[in-house]
Amino acid sequence: MWGMENGDTAVLAIGTRKGLWLATSADRANWNITGPHFLMDEVAALAIDTRGGTPRILAGVMSWHWGPCVVHSDDLGATWSEPEDGAVRFPEGTGEALTRVWQLQPDSAGRPGVVWAGAEPISVWKSTDGGGHFELNQPFWDHPHRSEWGAGFGGAAAHTVLPSPADDTVHVAISTAGVYRTDDGGASWAPRNHGISAYFLPDPNPEFGQCVHKAARDAGDPRRLYVQNHHGVYRSDDAGDTWISIADGLPADFGFVMLAHPSRPGTIWTIPLKADGERIPPDGHLAVYRSSDAGDTWTRLDEGLPDADFNAVLRDAAAVDTAEPAGVYFGTRGGQVFGSADEGDTFSLVAGNLPDVLCVRAGIVPGGAVPSGAS
Repeated sequence: MWGMENGDTAVLAIGTRKGLWLATSADRANWNITGPHFLMDEVAALAIDTRGGTPRILAGVMSWHWGPCVVHSDDLGATWSEPEDGAVRFPEGTGEALTRVWQLQPDSAGRPGVVWAGAEPISVWKSTDGGGHFELNQPFWDHPHRSEWGAGFGGAAAHTVLPSPADDTVHVAISTAGVYRTDDGGASWAPRNHGISAYFLPDPNPEFGQCVHKAARDAGDPRRLYVQNHHGVYRSDDAGDTWISIADGLPADFGFVMLAHPSRPGTIWTIPLKADGERIPPDGHLAVYRSSDAGDTWTRLDEGLPDADFNAVLRDAAAVDTAEPAGVYFGTRGGQVFGSADEGDTFSLVAGNLPDVLCVRAGIVPGGAVPSGAS
């Protein structure tokens, strides 16, 4: 069980356009897959919260009949809790209804029970009970820029929420508005996009309006962040005050994925696509690119991946686990899920022939923490 302690279990949650699949493994090479859960419902947001004694899986489920809700399981999918109010509900007086949950993000170990959510219409939510119930962040909702925030190709989404483990800073990435930051736990918010291009606007360097596709926080320096933009890959060393390009060495600067190593500073992964008008891997050859120096240089990783693949990987359809070496996983719009137990050096197929993969999350559950009969 290379990279995992004896008795630990790797858990992979795979959200698709038509349900949720769960995979477990003792060695990250052989996987037991169960599902579908919530068949025919869209699952675009997932989290595996291992901060407590019992692992909790959170899922943003969108039923085309009943609407969206956040559910959770404390027994690795054997049973699910479905709050009557859907867990995320706009207060009366806002005149809004939830369209979709795009992001579920547990906070740091120092804030147990706190889980953040990003949603459509563009909004940020906070739970203090492990995701059982969420409250709207009113200052973000009342931000004077909100009326000018637009919708990306996939919708108007607060799709990334990054709480800092060091203080009360939280970054949120929005399509299309860019990156916003709070330094006071959500009491106030300001755009932080200087250096990120919005070439498609009359002013290519606006205060906000950028189409950021995904953001990640560095493991070693909470003030260092990485962004995959709508054309453009960037790094900030000052909590988003300024951004510099780190796209040199990549075959293309378009894509959706940005992952950061959970414990090793400066290590990140992205999965380039050719262009916004050709959303396929460059040359039809799917590959992951890894940097070990915060984006100064990149290494192409494709061992074990198909020779030809014309499917895209969406922004949250990729994840990294906390084992050493870290596991890297991603799913394609063609329903294939690939995993690597060696940080991307080699990949193998975890699951195939699934529906369109929207979200992948990975976690390592300590030995003894897996509920009896759950895996």
